[in-house]
Amino acid sequence: MSQERLIIFTRYPEAGKTKTRLIPILGAKGAATLQRDMTEHTLARVKSCDRPLSVEIHFSGANFQQMQDWLGEQWTYREQSQGDLGQRMASAFSTAFADGMERAVTIGIDCPELDANLMNEAFEKLETCDLVLGRAADGGYYLIGLRRDIPALFEDIDWGTSQVLQQTVAIAEAKNCAIAYLPVLQDIDHPEDLPVWDKINACL
Repeated sequence: MSQERLIIFTRYPEAGKTKTRLIPILGAKGAATLQRDMTEHTLARVKSCDRPLSVEIHFSGANFQQMQDWLGEQWTYREQSQGDLGQRMASAFSTAFADGMERAVTIGIDCPELDANLMNEAFEKLETCDLVLGRAADGGYYLIGLRRDIPALFEDIDWGTSQVLQQTVAIAEAKNCAIAYLPVLQDIDHPEDLPVWDKINACL
């Protein structure tokens, strides 16, 4: 039984309720289609991981049946907890360690350059470090991994700003965490980010 959990945060691709910052350029239906395609792209990458991972999809905006109808029955689904992003991630990590996991990594679906090799590398780094962070070009992170529960990492963070990574590192350093980093990659959050997806998509 796996002692490593990969947690994937996503939202059901309902028009008008997802990727809202991209609606002005893509339209509500186009933004929802992007959400769907990026989620499926991320899961295809996850399938390429060569580690025996426990994979959970933490979702919002749907029920279990809708998620299974969309993505299939091969995945474990868990509805995201209440609260802001930090509270939801803290809850996901807490649940993973309560389930007996030794290492846990959380990702979203917004970073199409995140591949199986980097996911594997994140878990490898957690064998010797307390915290691994995949740095996003916008000052946030596209991946966070832990080998023990550290709820403080998700408190008093200005989510959605360029300060997220810096604030997280400051908290980790204050707690004497050994930190490892993955390469800087770009999330797809704003219209100017779309060429990154177009480039990835052209190679599929």
